[in-house]
Amino acid sequence: TQGLSKAQLVVRRGKPFKLTLFFRGRSWSPLLESLWLEVCLGRLSERIPVRISDRSCCSLAWWAAVYPGDVHSQSVTVHLCSPVQSSVATYQLLLHIEDANCRMSYVVGTFVLLCNPWLKDDPVYMPLDVHIQEYVKSDYGLIYMGTHLNVRSRPWSFGQYEPGVLEACLQLLQVSPQHLRDPDKDFLRRADPAYLSRVVCAMVNCNDDMGILEGRWQGSYAGGVNPVEWSGSADILHRWVSSNCSPVRYGQCWVFASVLCTVMRVLGIPSRVVTVFNSAHDSDGNVKITEFYTSTGEKLGLSKDSIWNFHVWVECWMKRPDLGAFFDGWQVVDPTPQEKSAGIFCCGPCPVAAIQSRFLGAPYDASFIFASVDADVVQLIVRNGAVVGRRVDTECVGQRIYTKSVNSDRPENLTQTYKGMKSKTEGNQFVVPTAQREEFHGQVTNTVMLYFKPFSMESISSCNDSPRG
Repeated sequence: TQGLSKAQLVVRRGKPFKLTLFFRGRSWSPLLESLWLEVCLGRLSERIPVRISDRSCCSLAWWAAVYPGDVHSQSVTVHLCSPVQSSVATYQLLLHIEDANCRMSYVVGTFVLLCNPWLKDDPVYMPLDVHIQEYVKSDYGLIYMGTHLNVRSRPWSFGQYEPGVLEACLQLLQVSPQHLRDPDKDFLRRADPAYLSRVVCAMVNCNDDMGILEGRWQGSYAGGVNPVEWSGSADILHRWVSSNCSPVRYGQCWVFASVLCTVMRVLGIPSRVVTVFNSAHDSDGNVKITEFYTSTGEKLGLSKDSIWNFHVWVECWMKRPDLGAFFDGWQVVDPTPQEKSAGIFCCGPCPVAAIQSRFLGAPYDASFIFASVDADVVQLIVRNGAVVGRRVDTECVGQRIYTKSVNSDRPENLTQTYKGMKSKTEGNQFVVPTAQREEFHGQVTNTVMLYFKPFSMESISSCNDSPRG
């Protein structure tokens, strides 16, 4: 936690920290006086007896101890440790001194508790320190953009050590709809990194709440900043705080994702920014991208589905005890507001393992994310209101999936971690349905056997028709 804040004590859950208590003009006698610490989180609190012990802390409960040799003439050093499943938040710490006649209470101060990727029992534990260095501690990243044939990278400063960034991330949690609706419930659920990532994901965009960024993909950027001009998260977070949590204008996918990555790293959850080239947007949930063309190759605007030349999201590392060990590891979290998930504009966390294995019912939003990287593109040829030809492209979507390599500026190719083997029997051929009814634009038409020479696929290329990310 070094460097995250000069104004606050910042500690990791499950890791002991020390505080020294000074007694004015006297010493502490453990035989005559008992010490209690009380940790407070909003209206929630827990009293912790301070024991004389030489044993290490327990990671399952709050624990406070004075080691032999830590009692001095006018001071005593207390070791305090939180449970590994503690909530991420700012805690208030109280001290109670009790003897046979009275009890005195003191406000010690506050401390910030974060996730602990170094601790094996923490759900965000990462076994290799080099990965923690890259995905938690590093404030430098590369964002991949462009097309799969012309990949460009741009540097990004995550800025988690900039003054005020930690405080902004904690404020984000405090003004979330979940916290405003039920603070006690929200505090208790903040122990779960999956819950945290979902709350933060929704708060990075401003569509439902007092979120950080307002998106804009076309038109004028007057009254704000063109998304291509941002180079780091700290400036965005500072503007959001200074404007009393009004949205910062403007963001697009890589800006949303990079700010999310900053917040998650600050909270102690390993995170990385991932770019999907030729990313599909499945608007109707059928895990397909449907496109309509005339027989001369002219694209018709009859579908809300689209394919972006690139799209950027975040992967967060965590265990998923709600799903089972198979789904542990990297989880997709996408803060760009596209479709609602359980009524709010957020997406994920969804296990990458679920995408590769095609467990499309896995929470959260597995089918939508699967379509983004592996949907078939169904291209329908229309004549006189009827579908007369059909082509399925199984290769267009998710051409490459990149993230920055560990300890290197080279891209790491993640494509195979998302995409399993798929049948190509329908791909790259036009077929005409026989003895079959196809639905088209609200009406059902009978189709007949028809053979024709396919027109050039260059005229109906779907993979570069939108620059949006």
